[in-house]
Formats: sequence, C-alpha cells, structure tokens
Amino acid sequence: MEDTLKAIGEITSFLHHLPSKLKKREVDRFIEILIGARRVFVAGAGRSGLVAKAFATRLMHLDFEVYVVGETITPALRPGDILIALSGSGETDLIVESARIAKKIGAKIIAITSYSNSSLGRLADLVVTVPGRTKVAKTTRFMRRELAGEHASLAPLGTLFEIGAMVFLDAVIATLMKRLGKREEDLKAKHATIE
Repeated sequence: MEDTLKAIGEITSFLHHLPSKLKKREVDRFIEILIGARRVFVAGAGRSGLVAKAFATRLMHLDFEVYVVGETITPALRPGDILIALSGSGETDLIVESARIAKKIGAKIIAITSYSNSSLGRLADLVVTVPGRTKVAKTTRFMRRELAGEHASLAPLGTLFEIGAMVFLDAVIATLMKRLGKREEDLKAKHATIE
C-alpha cells in the first residue's frame, strides 16, 4: 500500500508541475496549426498510441477530419496534411519511420516527445516538449544518481510521459472547444451510438 500511495503522489506531483514545464510558444503554435488543419493523422506506439487514439477521438468529436496511422481505414497521407507523432523517447522506430515518410510526402510533422533533439524531434516542423521519464532517461549513470541523491521513479517506463501527454492533449481539446465555439453538447452529438 505504501508504494502505491507514493507512486500516486509522484504522478500527481508531476501533473501539478506540468503546466510550468510546457513552453507557451510550442503550445500556441500547435493549437494554431490544428485550427488551420485540413486533415490530421496521429501516430503512436504502445501506450503512446492509446493516447494518440484518445486525442483522435476528441478531434473527431470537434469535427476534425482525423485518422490513426496503421488502421485499415486510414487513407493515404497527402502534402499539406498534419502528422501528430507521439513518442516519449522520440526514438520509437515505427514512429520515426512514419515521420520520415510523412516528411517525404510533404506533410507537416508535429512531434510530442520528451526529447526535442531526438530523431523524431529533428524531423518535426514543430516539437511540443512534454516532460516525463522515458527509456532514454534510464541511461543516467548510477554513480551520478547516487551522489546527487536522485532516486528511480516509481512510475514505470514512460508512464509520466504518457499521462502528461494525455492531460496536455485533453487540455488542448478544451482550448479548441473554446476557440471553435463548441460546447459539450456538440461533442456528445458526435459520440458513438453503437459501442
């Protein structure tokens, strides 16, 4: 029980400090790009993929033309489309390769990652940096952590990035609702009727 409560405390503390860690310029630009988007594609692997799908669902509720990369009903990407690629490390092979292909096609790439200088970050037209412990962070040297009094996170692997990205993207949806003059009733009208 004690470890569970410590983990909850670590996660809620992370979320409490998340707004101060985001860069206003990145967030504002992301929202502007979305408002002007014709078609939006989202990509993520594993749990980041689930976050991407949840964001795509909300964009659909707001009347965006949105697709999830890798689904059988996803059409071809075209020049001018937007690819939103999520990867905590910015090094997930499938996501980096998707961004490379999108770049060749002429799509605009938005990376949501903890590492702006990652392979994904370098391919992107815009990087939105969402902090969080990822696999890359585990390379910190043991002795340096010990001397600095740093301790391993109780939140495993990319949990903090994934939770942070989910909360950030839901906040973006709230902002888009306001900017587009949408109400919760408007979203409910687009909610699935068969599940």
